[in-house]
Amino acid sequence: MKTTISKYDFESAFIDADRKENFSYEGLGLLFDYFEEYEESTGEEIELDVISICCEYSEDTIEDIANNYRIDLTDVEEEDQIEYMRDYLESHTTLVGETSTGFVYVCF
Repeated sequence: MKTTISKYDFESAFIDADRKENFSYEGLGLLFDYFEEYEESTGEEIELDVISICCEYSEDTIEDIANNYRIDLTDVEEEDQIEYMRDYLESHTTLVGETSTGFVYVCF
């Protein structure tokens, strides 16, 4: 049995699970759209599992990603860091999207 949820319901599920700090509202919106698109393109229904999403996906700033994955940005000009990190994530994992402060991606 399937229950279709709205973006609001999706965001509320993270609040109810005490996992709101894992993603911004902008990040949750990207994830919701990503999962909806995935369902439409594959025909596969996804079960909403907040804990699983928090384990598999992350929203981080460029600096946090560089620190977490030991990416050396010292030779990358500041104005080129967004594009550099976007390219890095796209070649190493699945990039869900960009927020005003960073990226939402599959942890690797």
